[in-house]
Amino acid sequence: MSNTTINTNIEPNHFQVSDKPLRFATPIEWVNTVMDDFDTFLQDHAAAEKKASSMAMSMISHYPNRIALVEAMAALAVEELNHFREVIKWLHRRDIQLTPDNKDHYVIAMRKHMRNGSDVYLLDRLLIGGIIEARGCERFGMVADALPEGDLQNFYHAITQSEAKHYQLFIDLAHQYFAAEVVNERLDTLLDIEAKITADLIISAALH
Repeated sequence: MSNTTINTNIEPNHFQVSDKPLRFATPIEWVNTVMDDFDTFLQDHAAAEKKASSMAMSMISHYPNRIALVEAMAALAVEELNHFREVIKWLHRRDIQLTPDNKDHYVIAMRKHMRNGSDVYLLDRLLIGGIIEARGCERFGMVADALPEGDLQNFYHAITQSEAKHYQLFIDLAHQYFAAEVVNERLDTLLDIEAKITADLIISAALH
């Protein structure tokens, strides 16, 4: 059991989903669960950052001829790995070790909606990557608001801002390679899909 104190002054859905494209607001029960077992959440957070860095490197391997994408994903991979390193430091300060990675059922469910075909697959990878970052932005923001003032809260505020920029990065890349109407139509569909997937998630002390 974590000894992290929850900030009881926050209101449900303090992070306004209207600030981002998400169509389902994470319930306050989720952040309460996280605060009740913050050590487990930190372990899951570390795994999420490591996977995010690996995903960015995978994009580079699959699309070496897309110059803007390669440069963006190289920077993203480094940033996500830096986040991983910082979360490790917080784990070790609390005398906690990393755990083996668990399957992220949210990410798996989202990726099932990637379409076959080189162009549409790339579009879906970019848009789903952006949506996942938007959900991370929402949830990390909730964690930041729930934490007591101090270095850990500051860290999660910074992570929240990074996730917002990552969302925009993926969307901007999609618009660079595809027509605006194609991007917007597919994004609209995927946001509806993501809302249902998130609403059906089991609440646990994990990012997803």
